[in-house]
Amino acid sequence: MGNSFSLLSLFTGDIMTVFVSIVLVVFSVMSWAVIIEKFRLWRGQKRNPVKMKPNENLDVFIRPFDKNLWFLSMVSYISPFIGLFGTVWGVMDSFASIGVNQSVSIGVIAPGLAVALGTTALGLIAAIPAAIAYQVYSKKSDDLYERLECACKEIKNQK
Repeated sequence: MGNSFSLLSLFTGDIMTVFVSIVLVVFSVMSWAVIIEKFRLWRGQKRNPVKMKPNENLDVFIRPFDKNLWFLSMVSYISPFIGLFGTVWGVMDSFASIGVNQSVSIGVIAPGLAVALGTTALGLIAAIPAAIAYQVYSKKSDDLYERLECACKEIKNQK
């Protein structure tokens, strides 16, 4: 007898499970879009370092490197909670099934628990890459800011 659970079953359940699953998938896709954008930006910076103009504002120059990092931070923080909400919802559904069926068999409990754990997995699938990318790109951005700030101070001291 094979395993009949798949993540696709999260999109065929009750309305709340479908909503939670869609939100987490959208967050994951949007996070990956930001991650790819940052990867391309930093790769381009590595290949062709952009030089800051003498009168250019450092904050304006660094803005593209910081852009959308807030979103990665938000996804990494709230996705596990949204997944946890789906978990609680699935467990409540399992308890409701026990009440309706007047049975505590595994066949009554398992579907709700599988969905519950599935939403937890989706929450982590969205959160983990976003958290890692946020830390990596935020650190790179901070380092670039510090290097440019030191370079600007040196230029001002030479004048």
